[in-house]
Amino acid sequence: MSKNFIKHFGIWSGILLLLCILAVVLFDPFFQYHKPLPGFKAVLTDKEYQCTGSLKTFDYDSVIAGSSVAENYYNDWFNKGFDCTVIKAIRSYGATADLCFLLDIAFEHQDIKYVFYNLDPSALTADAQTTYELTGCPMYLYDDNYINDIEYWLNKGVLMEKIPYLIANSVIDGAYDENDSYNWAQWKQFNSDMALGLYIRKPSISEMKPEKYYEDILNQNLKLLTDRIKAHPDTTFYVFIPPYSMLWWDNIYREGDTESYLYNMEYTMKTLLSYENVKFYYFQNDRKVITNLENYMDILHFSPEINHYICDSMMSNSHRINLNNYKENINEMRDLSYEIVNELIKPYEDQIKVDLYDD
Repeated sequence: MSKNFIKHFGIWSGILLLLCILAVVLFDPFFQYHKPLPGFKAVLTDKEYQCTGSLKTFDYDSVIAGSSVAENYYNDWFNKGFDCTVIKAIRSYGATADLCFLLDIAFEHQDIKYVFYNLDPSALTADAQTTYELTGCPMYLYDDNYINDIEYWLNKGVLMEKIPYLIANSVIDGAYDENDSYNWAQWKQFNSDMALGLYIRKPSISEMKPEKYYEDILNQNLKLLTDRIKAHPDTTFYVFIPPYSMLWWDNIYREGDTESYLYNMEYTMKTLLSYENVKFYYFQNDRKVITNLENYMDILHFSPEINHYICDSMMSNSHRINLNNYKENINEMRDLSYEIVNELIKPYEDQIKVDLYDD
């Protein structure tokens, strides 16, 4: 092999690498360096890869923060209803530490008017440490170190799949609606057969845990959230607990968690309502929603119609909790939760699958 060939091969290889890097930086499908190019859409479908970049580079003044149940909000519901420009900060698990990590990015890069914070009960008992690295997220996208972005620049999947996908969804009329960022509902079915079919019931009933069973981890998670609330007094936090189905309440009863989870929610309401920039909304005790399994695809994921209902309710101040009624709402939920396990679940028991491997 001649030296001339080796020299030219090296030159052309270098040019090809530079072209690859240029293409990634120019189109930037994960939005690490800039918002969408003129004429291109903000195609947001990969939250683990795009959330941090979009929070750094997009123009917005409000954030929807939450787990997978928050992905199916149509952004324009909030834009029109609250006169804002909203973006989603989504983490499937919805753990407090993970969502606070995303909120920190948003606060660093924009003046935030509203945070619409989906508070899942499980987030109050989750580890108060971020889980991104532990779960294999692309950490080179989660820092501000451009040197390690080589994993982004020279990524075959980005070049051969993500960039063409961005272009196609931007130029094909009707292919993608930017208000549906991270939305997964269009491929799912919501009905009682789906919900019951995906519920594997624990046959035994565990002893009920003390109400303060999770108190230490609860306080750790609340500190993470209240630190952000205190640090940003000009931001209004719309905190809301979403409506899980009655199957979820049956499940936590069998796990012995009913009283501890109710205590967590009551304590959280009392704590957060002490801040003037917090508005709190509670949907779990909405009997019509949670007892109608046609609204669900599993024990907790509800249809986009319920997402719309939640948004409309916050706009009209329905389901709002304050220091005068939070205990009343928790007591109402307690009564409903025991009505579920003693009466309302009974007609469905023949359709519920039992975990045969339960100890």
